[in-house]
Amino acid sequence: MLYLLVPVFFPVLCALLVGLVPAFEQSRPRKCLVSVTLLLNAAMLLPVLLGGEGTLELFRFSDSLPVFLRVDGTGKVFAALIALVWAMAGIYSFEYMEHEGHLQRYYAFYLSTLGVLMALCFAGSIVTYYMCYELMTLLTVPLVMHEMSKEAVAAGIKYLIYSVLGASLVLLGVFILSPYVSSFSFVPGGVLDAAKVSGHESSLLIVVFLMLVGFGTKAGMFPLHGWLPTAHPVAPSPASAVLSGIITKAGVLGILRLIYCFVGADFIRGTWVQTAFMSLTLFTVFMGSLMAYKEGLLKKRLAYSSVSQVSYVLFGLSTLHPLGLTGSLLHVIAHSLIKDTLFMSAGAIIHKTGKKRVDELTGIGRQMPVVMWCFTLVSVGLVGIPPCLGFVSKWYLAQGALGMDGVAGFFRYLGPAVLLISALLTAGYLITISIKAFFPGEDAPDLEKAEPTPVMLVPMLILTALSVLLGLFPAGLIQFFSGIAAALIP
Repeated sequence: MLYLLVPVFFPVLCALLVGLVPAFEQSRPRKCLVSVTLLLNAAMLLPVLLGGEGTLELFRFSDSLPVFLRVDGTGKVFAALIALVWAMAGIYSFEYMEHEGHLQRYYAFYLSTLGVLMALCFAGSIVTYYMCYELMTLLTVPLVMHEMSKEAVAAGIKYLIYSVLGASLVLLGVFILSPYVSSFSFVPGGVLDAAKVSGHESSLLIVVFLMLVGFGTKAGMFPLHGWLPTAHPVAPSPASAVLSGIITKAGVLGILRLIYCFVGADFIRGTWVQTAFMSLTLFTVFMGSLMAYKEGLLKKRLAYSSVSQVSYVLFGLSTLHPLGLTGSLLHVIAHSLIKDTLFMSAGAIIHKTGKKRVDELTGIGRQMPVVMWCFTLVSVGLVGIPPCLGFVSKWYLAQGALGMDGVAGFFRYLGPAVLLISALLTAGYLITISIKAFFPGEDAPDLEKAEPTPVMLVPMLILTALSVLLGLFPAGLIQFFSGIAAALIP
């Protein structure tokens, strides 16, 4: 299992080269190194993904606090997704960022974050996860603040404050729970010691709820969602893409590990914690969609959309049902592919035309047909229309909700109803853009073609194609994710 260190430390080593070696101030050698790093890292991850499970201990704070990595099905899913999307967004950024300054700094932090995310996916204990989680936050703040404008700096500070507050709730929970667990490892079914927990259930449920809110901060869950619509409009579009498509999933993975591998789903099943958590996720789904529908700034509209769509995933986790968990994992994949493509499309429009508002995009389909076809196809998937993967994931989320027990009966029907209303709002704030882009009316002026180069288009086309193909042929994913769900919910 020593090989597991390769996809963790290889990007970090290359990040140091990019950031510190003067030769990489030049565009060509920097692009070569970054692209080789991203593609090689994805290739070097394959033996881990195709191999079995295993554990690699790194060091110990004490006998009871080892820091170690563990390969399991859940970690493989998130690692594969991150490696793919990080590579696509990185290659896309070569054209988008070519007129930006401080590119050595940008790519140094970009590659470093990739290495930390690999460790995050395979964290074997909540202590290891927390260390990687905090380091990920610190490394992504410079991506938000890259332009160093007043707005970018303010957004970066807000992102940092929200993230530290959320992480502090998690750390507080770990301290309080420590006397009641048999270990800090992630184990299907949880590690709470029933004998020690007996008589303390009420107070420990409060602690678990605070930890859910803490991890939910990174996932954009109400009430600590405010960093997303602030950070996305000011960050470079490649950074916005990975913040929305990947970084939010660190909060999702944290909640998944907390519920199913640390405290155990049975501990919160049927309690007020499950009800409250589910209520927050459904409120966030509806609120995010409504705010996106009303927002006129394109990237901010997409940010509010992420607030809503990531809580679809959290809702599936809150059902504590195998079908709901399967739907969550499917929607993790669908949302990452779709939202990265949407932010890349927005970035291409801004890069080539300077248009940032939705009301400026009338007729843009004639000017940038490939970009807008990518935008349209993935928008259909985000709404949940066949044959895209978004339809499959939402179908399983609804099935998981209908199959629930142990919570108030109306949640079985309220959940699917809110998802349906959100889907209609999603069509309203995305599909209408495509309609006006391709059908501007007879009086619309003719615009010169302004498609970006293949460096930007190819990553968008790959992600768009995957979102459609995985929706047409989802059987393999469903089977794999159902196996994970069965292991986590015996």
